[in-house]
Amino acid sequence: MQRVTITIDDELDAELDRFMKARGYANRSEAIRDLARTGLQQAATELGGTRPCVAALVYLYDHEARELPQRLTRDFHSRHDLAQATLHVHLDHESCMEVTVLKGRGADVQQFANHIIAERGVRHGHVVYLPADGAHFHGHGGGHSHSLSHGHAPGHSHGHKRRKPG
Repeated sequence: MQRVTITIDDELDAELDRFMKARGYANRSEAIRDLARTGLQQAATELGGTRPCVAALVYLYDHEARELPQRLTRDFHSRHDLAQATLHVHLDHESCMEVTVLKGRGADVQQFANHIIAERGVRHGHVVYLPADGAHFHGHGGGHSHSLSHGHAPGHSHGHKRRKPG
């Protein structure tokens, strides 16, 4: 482990102390290490990185927007390698919120998340990236076979099936 000395101004020092207190950090080293990891993961992803990551894509949309639920379903099926599971919440008569767990190369995750957020009818969207250090990634193509079960029964929803309002 390396020891690093940094100099920060009083305002940043006070903000760091508030952050540490709010999150329950025992010392500055732990807090700064976590902040650095988060910042580096975000930067690597934003720069089109090839590092694996996991992310939560959160978005609000108008389920009455023309064919939006069908477009979203097509989008998620076309990238089933990235989209792991989706939680769907009916907020009111017009609005739904979805939270999708994405896993893959940072650049692929970012490109897909940007595509979903840009869909006509999606009102707001945000992606939270987390490092995937130690996470096992496996692909579904390239002739690679495996016996790893994904836990879906035949005919069972993969977590991102959308229902028509009715």
